[in-house]
Amino acid sequence: MMHQIVLDTVRERPVQDELVLTGEIQSDGDNTVKVYPLVGGVVEKLNVQLGDKVTKGQVLAVIKSSEIADVQNQTTAATSDLDIARKNLAVAEDMYKAGLNSERDVVLARAEVTKARGTVGKNVKQLSVYGIGKDGVYELRAPISGFITEKNATEHEQFNNDNVSNLFTVSNLDDVWIMANVFESDISKVKVGYAADVTTLSYPDKHFRGRIDKVFNVLDPDSKVMKVRVRLQNPGYLLKPEMYAQVRVENTEAAKALAVPAKSVVFDKDRNFVMVYKDRTHVETRPVTINKTVGDYSYVSAGVKPGDVVIAKEQLLVYDELND
Repeated sequence: MMHQIVLDTVRERPVQDELVLTGEIQSDGDNTVKVYPLVGGVVEKLNVQLGDKVTKGQVLAVIKSSEIADVQNQTTAATSDLDIARKNLAVAEDMYKAGLNSERDVVLARAEVTKARGTVGKNVKQLSVYGIGKDGVYELRAPISGFITEKNATEHEQFNNDNVSNLFTVSNLDDVWIMANVFESDISKVKVGYAADVTTLSYPDKHFRGRIDKVFNVLDPDSKVMKVRVRLQNPGYLLKPEMYAQVRVENTEAAKALAVPAKSVVFDKDRNFVMVYKDRTHVETRPVTINKTVGDYSYVSAGVKPGDVVIAKEQLLVYDELND
């Protein structure tokens, strides 16, 4: 049995102060984009659904807009007007050379060409912004790669500039935010940089490690809680927006105290013991006073001294063997 034991040394460690918070997972706000239609219209085709993964530039929906069709018609008319103005200018210049009209007539004709060219240029620029096809149809594309985390559009839905909201929200979920709630009495126990251990209902045995990277220094007027943010990498996209999360915030700024591995402690007859190892034939059952246990360590105020060696694995078997 002795060859299976694991030993550890009693030493001073910073006393961890653990604060348990509740929170929820949110998409990374710095990599989340709401997608709005450029103008009013009708959704002719919907290419994605809620939760779909999309790449930057992918077509999310095809929209037909009477407003854009009007601009296209105006562009066609303006192009025709420009052609007529150019012909009129050519005629005016020829007549001026032949002495059949005045220079003023040429100046006026040139002004009409300039005006028509400006109208065409304005409409062409407007259409280029929309990225339209024929007959007032344009494509709404994903501005970033990510997942569709909000969808407010259905096929054949009609909307205008007065009632339109974002049709989609695209979120890159490579990183996520954990927004945790801190009650007023615990505000002094959280700071930027404190380590955080995050667990979820979906993966109760999986621990996600991160740090507090932002403290929102305002209280919600209704719930009277302050928010802190933990940013986590999200490999495999296990963490999803709106998931419930439990956040254990660890503060190691306090004074040091003697600590033993939490697994080395044996609780029996309403008392705590550790097995102090001298050598293979000398193992002592030592009662200890434990102030608190946080994570992997129990902090001891009496019973051991720095440098004592304790059995950190199979200690219960040794205890039973020596204390039958």
